[in-house]
Amino acid sequence: MLASRNVRLAAGPRRAAAPGQRAPLAGRLGRRVMVAAKAQKKEIMMWEALREAIDEEMERDPTVCVMGEDVGHYGGSYKCTFGLYKKYGDMRVLDTPICENGFMGMGVGAAMTGLRPIVEGMNMGFLLLAFNQISNNCGMLHYTSGGQFKVPMVIRGPGGVGRQLGAEHSQRLESYFQSIPGVQLVACSTVRNSKALLKAAIRSDNPIIFFEHVLLYNVKGEVGDKDEVACLERAEVVRQGTDVSIFTYSRMRYVVMQAVNDLVKKGYNPEVIDLISLKPFDMETISNSVRKTRKAIIVEECMKTGGIGASLSAVINESLFNELDHEVIRLSSQDVPTAYAYELEAATIVQSSQVVDAVERVCGARVAATV
Repeated sequence: MLASRNVRLAAGPRRAAAPGQRAPLAGRLGRRVMVAAKAQKKEIMMWEALREAIDEEMERDPTVCVMGEDVGHYGGSYKCTFGLYKKYGDMRVLDTPICENGFMGMGVGAAMTGLRPIVEGMNMGFLLLAFNQISNNCGMLHYTSGGQFKVPMVIRGPGGVGRQLGAEHSQRLESYFQSIPGVQLVACSTVRNSKALLKAAIRSDNPIIFFEHVLLYNVKGEVGDKDEVACLERAEVVRQGTDVSIFTYSRMRYVVMQAVNDLVKKGYNPEVIDLISLKPFDMETISNSVRKTRKAIIVEECMKTGGIGASLSAVINESLFNELDHEVIRLSSQDVPTAYAYELEAATIVQSSQVVDAVERVCGARVAATV
């Protein structure tokens, strides 16, 4: 690409070809470069980005392996390991029995002895059956062994409210795992950050619980190259603003941005922060935003009682109370089991109209005065 660009620069200004005449060489090369660049930036779905991350890391590091229900021959419940068993064999892409506590314990043991296992939960709700292994083993072994063992493993899978999946398959377990010492929590939200974050999680020496939302697997977007790895502890400023800070993560990022479209039309200028790291929080980014806008709204799909928003609200109030001009507002799911009926399901989780109402309530008087 660089050589083609140099040819064009050396050839001087581009001239249009006369009718019936071929375009100058530099122009043809330039167009080929542009076409090649566009081809490299093709859009893929999130499940494909996650599969790419796993494939590239398994190719890069022979200690990386995958285990879980139907991850091998079936390719995973959402195809994130599709076809990988053909490339790496049944021992590195291992189909397990339907026994979450069993294969989670096996993953911890594999990590202790030098492997880097990626343990897939077919649904994050099922990982409650492996809570003992995640809490007492995965999270604590580095400490209880006096640093003799590390547990470099990734626990990943789909969660969140889908489309009429019922109460048991619509769990949001972020807050369950947040209280476990020794584990990090990461929630991806876009095609690009899903790949870059998963690659970083696989390379980390810490146990990472990696949350993927069931409704985001078919979201399309571009990804970075093989060398792009994201910071696991860094939030993303999705949109710069001055009126109010909206903190969110996972699928709620899209609900918030839908609300932002309406808010901008009404004259508001909200700042949107995708938390990404749910444990630990990126307090530098959070603090900078709150100090700028002096107002905070937290939008989450987690339950209101004891959720991620409850923890973040407490931290903001404890460390940034004097920076606030308004109490922290939390928009969370209702503390009820998720209904199967579509209308009832939608009523239990946050909708974009609620985000608009919250922003108007928090900073409506000041905005109205400036119109």
